[in-house]
Formats: sequence, structure tokens, C-alpha cells
Amino acid sequence: MLKAIVLTGKGFTTDCLLVDVFEAGMSYPDYFKAMGEDPTAYYEGKAPAWESYHLRQGKKVFMVYGMGQRGRRMQFTETP
Repeated sequence: MLKAIVLTGKGFTTDCLLVDVFEAGMSYPDYFKAMGEDPTAYYEGKAPAWESYHLRQGKKVFMVYGMGQRGRRMQFTETP
């Protein structure tokens, strides 16, 4: 599913969300949530896709969110 998500527009963009998740050190996320609608996001070449993404793998958290004035943001954290 993640390999078919393309994010364009302002802020964080990607040609393949799966690559960014792998680069963040996540190989098998055990939680995934996508919500909202974003006209500049594509799933399998069709818009709109989801606006926000939240993935977790153990203590690692990868989030993509926001489409306001500043554009989309990506955040990666490791919880203690």
C-alpha cells in the first residue's frame, strides 16, 4: 500500500512513501492509520489520497501531517 502513495504540493513531498518509511529505519510497521483528504496526494495514480499518515513499529513513530499555510510536514521519533 505505501509504495503506491505519492505526495506532491508544498512541504514534504515524495514519489514513494514506502522508501521514506524504510529510510526512517522501519521495515515492518505494526500500526498504520491514514485519514483526511489531500488533493495533492495520490494513491495508485488517483487523487485525492489521505492527508495524514501515522505509522509505528515498536518505539519508532513516523508521521506525515498538515496541509495548511506551511505545507505538509514529516516527523520521525523514537519513544523512550
